Amino acid sequence: MSPSSRSRKQDRARVAAGQDHEVRYEAKKEGVSKQAVKETVKDVGNSRRKVEDALDRKD
Repeated sequence: MSPSSRSRKQDRARVAAGQDHEVRYEAKKEGVSKQAVKETVKDVGNSRRKVEDALDRKD
């Protein structure tokens, strides 16, 4: 059984710091290192919006 569309949307709203492909994607998108993404997730949580906002403020 496939996951509902709701769970997929929720997954896209999160950055899983343990998932290398997600960390790589965010790092490339924001122009920062993978370590910076991991530290930001640790500081602000795994909400993609919060992570992106925090990384934008660091510039």
